Amino acid sequence: NMNRNKRSVTLDLKTDEGRAALHALVLEADVLVENYRPGVMKRLGADFDTLSALNPALVYVSISGFGQSGPWSQRPGFDLMAQAMSGVMSVTGYPGGPPVKAGVPVADIGCALFAVYGLLAAYIGAKNTGQGQYIDASLFDSALAFSVWDISEYWGTGRKPEPLGTSNRMSAPYQAAKAADGYFVMGATNQKLWQKLCGVLARTDLLDDARFANVSQRLAHREVLMGELERSFAARTAEAWIETLLAAGIPAGPILTYPEAFESEHGRHRAMRIEIDHPVEGKVPNIGFAVKMMGTPQQVRRPPPLLGEHTREVLEELGIALPAARPPVPAEPQPAGAK
Repeated sequence: NMNRNKRSVTLDLKTDEGRAALHALVLEADVLVENYRPGVMKRLGADFDTLSALNPALVYVSISGFGQSGPWSQRPGFDLMAQAMSGVMSVTGYPGGPPVKAGVPVADIGCALFAVYGLLAAYIGAKNTGQGQYIDASLFDSALAFSVWDISEYWGTGRKPEPLGTSNRMSAPYQAAKAADGYFVMGATNQKLWQKLCGVLARTDLLDDARFANVSQRLAHREVLMGELERSFAARTAEAWIETLLAAGIPAGPILTYPEAFESEHGRHRAMRIEIDHPVEGKVPNIGFAVKMMGTPQQVRRPPPLLGEHTREVLEELGIALPAARPPVPAEPQPAGAK
């Protein structure tokens, strides 16, 4: 999913030939992205100062666990460590439960997306000025940048954010709710929706309860509130409640597995599962395009490449001649019974 529409080249940057090939690529490049530990690219002679001297318009992006500077910069960085050390895990899961990471690698993916918008801004600048720049992106910084609501609450109130399960820091009811046959999600996030919800549930008593009079009161009494709502939701199935709430204009939806989401009528309509041809695996499923662009055709022109599959092709385009490929050495016959 990540490497489609790319070509794969392998270079040994510890050799003069490998560095020379990289330099030739850099002369043709707009952007270089690397994700080695800080200092490695400098030791290999492939750091920003070296390469920007060859191509001043080069946008050079370094992605690391904790950034290029600071006391943690030399630590190995993975999504799990970034989630733990940025505070993300401290607000994930249920109150009093064990540590829980987000189900998808939010620091990894978030850092990649932050890096993309940084490099695109720098690329526009380079096109206007002829001068590239260095971009330092880290999993730690990116995970921290996701704390918009949580840290606003902390700086505004002095209260340390805690995990809330599926509920929301700013509004209630807005979470998973239990029906007769399982859970679904719903949200009555403002006064108008709250009044509609009470009407649908035939619970006008809740409108008269001072504990639920406004958003602030409903947040303060969230657990009692959900207890009251789930007493009513227990009368029908999740699917029935979703249909009823949506008909009343109240946001609601099922909790789907990945297979259910991809194979849903909407997932199929949005073409979020596509098939591509792969030279080894044949027809393989792939994730569709996350945004739809009306002016630029989106297509998978190349399957994910095999490691180094295009080394010769790309380097020969740059005028770098490689030795003729040697035929594979046939395997020696094995004696009978050998494993």
